[in-house]
Amino acid sequence: MFKTSALFRENYHSPAHIIVNQGGSSSGKTYAIMQVLFCIACEQEKQIITVVGQDIPNIKAGVLRDALNIYHQSTELQQHIKNYNKTDRIFEFYNGSIIEFKSYGNAQDAKSGKRQYLFVNEANGISWDIYTELSLRTSKKIFVDYNPNSSFWIHEYLIGQQGVQQIISDHRHNPFIDEVMHHKIERLKLIDLDLWKVYARGLTGKLTGLVFTNWQPCDSIPADAKKIAYGLDFGFTNDETGCIELYMQNGELWLNELIYETGLTNQDISAKLKQLNVSTTTEIIADSAEPKSIEELRRLGWRMVPAIKGPDSIKNSIDILKRYKLNITQSSINLRKELMHYQWKTDNNGKALNEPIDAWNHLIDPLRYIALLKLRINNIKKPKSFLPWQQQNQWHNDASKLL
Repeated sequence: MFKTSALFRENYHSPAHIIVNQGGSSSGKTYAIMQVLFCIACEQEKQIITVVGQDIPNIKAGVLRDALNIYHQSTELQQHIKNYNKTDRIFEFYNGSIIEFKSYGNAQDAKSGKRQYLFVNEANGISWDIYTELSLRTSKKIFVDYNPNSSFWIHEYLIGQQGVQQIISDHRHNPFIDEVMHHKIERLKLIDLDLWKVYARGLTGKLTGLVFTNWQPCDSIPADAKKIAYGLDFGFTNDETGCIELYMQNGELWLNELIYETGLTNQDISAKLKQLNVSTTTEIIADSAEPKSIEELRRLGWRMVPAIKGPDSIKNSIDILKRYKLNITQSSINLRKELMHYQWKTDNNGKALNEPIDAWNHLIDPLRYIALLKLRINNIKKPKSFLPWQQQNQWHNDASKLL
C-alpha cells in the first residue's frame, strides 16, 4: 500500500494496549503511526479511530498534513476511502470505519464519544485529565507520540506500567529524509549537547539543576551483567523503604527497583526480600543510622552491611555515580521519578550549591550506599568519541536494531 519503516512495523505488530512513541526530530513517528491507523481502518470494519492534538491549528500543520500526504501518495489506499470531509476532518472508509481528527478544551469535553483506537499526537501538549477521559473510552489500542523536551505525565504514570510499550526513535530510523537533514540534526551536538540528546537521540530532556543527568531507561538487566550489591534505605510512616539491586556490565551500571513502600517493619522487609528472590549471599548495604534494624535483618538471615556515612559521603558518592552511565529498568518507576526530581540546593541568588536537596532520595540513597563501598573508578568504560557524519556508515541499519 505504501513504503514503510522499522518504526511502522514496531507499532503495527506491538501487542501492547498503549504504545508510547518517544522520538527526536524527524524520526518519522507521527507518519508511521498514521500509516498504521490507515491499515487498521482498511483491515477492520466499522472502527472509530480518533486522532487528538493540542488544538486544531497544530493538527492541521502536523498530523493531518502527514495523513493527507499518505492518502494522496497511495492510489491503493484511496480505493478504500469513500470520502474525506475537510470541514469535520474525517476520513470515511467503504467498510464503515472512520478516522477523525479532534481537539478537546478540557476533560469534560473529552468525555464525549467512544472509540476502538486512539492516537494522542504531541502528548506533552495535552493534559493528563484529558488523556485519562479519552483512554477510558478507548477499547482496543492507544498510540502516543511526543518530542521528549522534558519529562511529563507520561513518564510518571504510564512508562513502565503493565500493557505499555515505549519505543524510542530518532532521525536514524527514518529512511525518508535526506542526508542534509540527518547532518543538520547531528550538528546539534556541536551547539548544545542537551538539545542533541533530545532531538538527535530521542532522549528525555532534563530539568535544570538535576543532580544526575547520566541515565537512561532500559528494558531489562543484561543476562551477563555482574551483580554488585543490594542497597536498602529504611522508612516507615512518612518515608518509603527503598531497595534496589545494582549490576555492572562493560563499565556501565544497571539498576532495578525492588521495594518502594511505607509502613514496612523489618519482618515485612524480610518477607518481601524473600518474595523477590533476593540472594542471601549478596551484600545488602543499608542505612547505618539504623543499626538495630540492620542487626534484626542480619538475624533473619540477610547479609547486612552498614553504609559509610560522614561529612563528605553524599558528595563523594554522587561524584562516583556521575562517572558512570546509569541504565534504569522500565519497571523502576519510582527510581526514575526520583532521578527526574533529585536537585541541587541553591542559594538566595539561585546559584547551585554542592549539596542536594534532602528529598526524592529513598532509592537514590541506597544507590549512594553501594557506590561508596563497592564501586571503583577504574571500572568505568571510556565513551567512544563522536565520529563525524561522513564516517558513520549504515545508520539506518544500525538504528533499526534499536527497535
